[in-house]
Amino acid sequence: MRRGFLALTALVLFAIPLSPSAAAQTADEIVSKYVKAIGGMDKINALKTLQRSGKFTGGGGFEARVTQENKRPNLVREDFFIQGMDGVTSYDGKNGWKIEPWEGKKDPEPLGEDELKDIIADSDFDGPLVNYAAKGNKVEYVGTEPVEGTDAYKLKVTMANGEVRYYYMDTDYYVPIKIETKRMIRGAEREFESSLGDYKQVDGVYFPWSIESGPKGSPQKGKVTFDKITANNSIADSRFIEPSAAGKPEAQREGQPTDASQMQPKTQREKQQKPLANEPKKPPVER
Repeated sequence: MRRGFLALTALVLFAIPLSPSAAAQTADEIVSKYVKAIGGMDKINALKTLQRSGKFTGGGGFEARVTQENKRPNLVREDFFIQGMDGVTSYDGKNGWKIEPWEGKKDPEPLGEDELKDIIADSDFDGPLVNYAAKGNKVEYVGTEPVEGTDAYKLKVTMANGEVRYYYMDTDYYVPIKIETKRMIRGAEREFESSLGDYKQVDGVYFPWSIESGPKGSPQKGKVTFDKITANNSIADSRFIEPSAAGKPEAQREGQPTDASQMQPKTQREKQQKPLANEPKKPPVER
């Protein structure tokens, strides 16, 4: 993310490693230089919404369109379009939900525990390094390590939920070029890695436009290449709220009973219009 280095990926591959003495920096110094390099706190704080769209490519020539919408402080929605179907994963700041039409499911349903961890991580508008202490994260500098033949600063980031990530920061531009994550899934620890590149500026702040992710050491990885990223567009909060919950009082969205004093008795006409028990359900309105 950010400043005077278009096509960062190519530059990183030919960067000259710093000497060991030059690399002896603290975690706070590296994070501070990262924040400055991507645009500085004023430019970062000026961003209120982000909309990304691009192409996902996987093994066997598999392709799909993807979009991601973020809104401060912690709202996120991710759409996956394939063969005319729109799969959604979203978090409204309290609850996570999904729609998986390729599983024959057209109605929203709650996210599983591991899925919820993923979407909450994506809801962090600025990422875990910016204002990391205020978020309850811990960052440690653990030395340098080569990434594709070039030394990178290695930061150990312990998230507030206990998850551990390793950020590999470019020694010239101080942006992450690789992230490794250790995560407990169904009682077993698994490792994942992401490679970041093609940094470009959006409203004064640099973001990676290319992200390749998958299990660590596996050749089977998926790649997202964004072709459009825009900031500060108007996004309604309803975009992130589960469709069945939109418009309902907070008590109903949380599964609590509604106060009977707030309920109005039905008119005779409404009672007559009540659907029959065996009447088939109507399909949901297409969004």
